[in-house]
Amino acid sequence: MRIPTRPLVTSAAALAALALLAGCSTSPATGDDTAAAVDWESLSHDELVAMAEEEGTVSVYAFTSRIASIEESFEAAYPGIDVVASDLSSTELIQRLASEHSAGSTTADVAYVSDAPVVVTQLLADGVLTPYVPPRVAESLPEEFQTPLVANRLSTKVLMYNEEAHPDGAPVDNLWELTEPAWASKVVMVDPNVRGDYLDLVTEMSLRSDEMSGAYEEHFGTPIALDEGVEDAGLQFISDLYANDVVLVDDTDTVNAAVGATGQASPPVGFTSYSDRRDNEDEGWALQVAADVAPSPGIAFPAMLGVTAGAENPAAARLLIDYMMGDDSETGGAGFEPFYVAGDYPTRGDVVAPADAVSLDELGAWRIDPESSAERRDEIADFLLSIQ
Repeated sequence: MRIPTRPLVTSAAALAALALLAGCSTSPATGDDTAAAVDWESLSHDELVAMAEEEGTVSVYAFTSRIASIEESFEAAYPGIDVVASDLSSTELIQRLASEHSAGSTTADVAYVSDAPVVVTQLLADGVLTPYVPPRVAESLPEEFQTPLVANRLSTKVLMYNEEAHPDGAPVDNLWELTEPAWASKVVMVDPNVRGDYLDLVTEMSLRSDEMSGAYEEHFGTPIALDEGVEDAGLQFISDLYANDVVLVDDTDTVNAAVGATGQASPPVGFTSYSDRRDNEDEGWALQVAADVAPSPGIAFPAMLGVTAGAENPAAARLLIDYMMGDDSETGGAGFEPFYVAGDYPTRGDVVAPADAVSLDELGAWRIDPESSAERRDEIADFLLSIQ
C-alpha cells in the first residue's frame, strides 16, 4: 500500500516524538515514551497525521458493529494507516481493557465505550484510559461531553414497539401498563445482569423513583404501595415486570427481532436502542420508539472515546478519535456517518440532527448521571438476582 507524501513537521514536540519513533534513542521507543514526550494539544492536524502515518496502525475496541464502517472510511481517508477493529459488548470490552491493563499487555489503542458509570469508577479511576479532546472540535463541544471522556454522540436504551402492528402509535402510554396481565410474557429486554447499559436503565428507574411513583398514581389512580424488601417505586416496577414474566435475553439483536419482525399480529414490546431502527429495511423490522410513554421511555447515555494508557500507537489513536468526532460539515461527514441516524444524538453543537429523528426533548429519555448511577449499580444488580 502506497504511503502518501507527508507534510513537513515543524513543532518541537512532534519532532521529539518522531525521533523516538525512528529509534534515535539507545532503546526501542514505546507508546508510553512517545505520549509522554508530546504536547498533543499543540500539534497541528498535519503534524498529528504525519506521526500517525509513522506508526502505521491503530487498534480499537468498540461496543458497536458500526466500527467496521469507520475502519473502511478511515483507511480510505488515511491509506497509510491500518485500522484493526474489534466489536465487543460493552461489558466484555470493559473487562478486556481492565484485564489487559492489569497484565501490562494492552492490545487496543482506542476504546469506544458506553456504560459511563463503570468508565468513571474503574477505567478512569484505575488509569486504564486517558482522555483526549481533539482541539479542532473543543469549541463546538459542550463541556459536559468533554469529560470524563470525549463523547461523539448520545445513545439510548428505550422502549420500542412494532409500528406495523400499531400504526397509530405506541400500544402503551405508561410504563406501568407493562406490569398488567395483558402484557404478560410480552416485554423483552436484555438481562441487566448481562449487559451494563441495561443495568444502567434499571438503575435510573430506581434513581427516578419519584417520577415512577407519580406515573403509577397517574395510571392506577392510587398511591403506590411498596412490597416488603422493595425500596422505591423504580424497583417496584422492575419487580412487578419480572413477576409479569418479562422475557430476558442475552443480546439486543434478539430483542429487535422479537419486537420488530413484520407480519406479527400481536408483537411484544422491548427495551432496546432507538438507533437500531436504522436496520428496519435490511432486517425486515418495523421498530419504532415509544416516545410519549410516561414517565420516560428509558435512558440516553454518552458513547465515549478514550486512549488506552499503554497505547502502542498514541498518535494514530488520537487521529482516529479526531476522525470519529466528524468533520466540519453539518452532518459530520464520513467519520460520523455511521452514527448519523435517528436515535443517535450528535454531541457537537454544529452538527445538526437527522431530519427524521425524534428530538431529545420529544423523546423524553432520562440522561444518566454516571457518578450517581455508579453508587447504586451493585445494589440494583443484587436486587435483580433476588427477584429472578
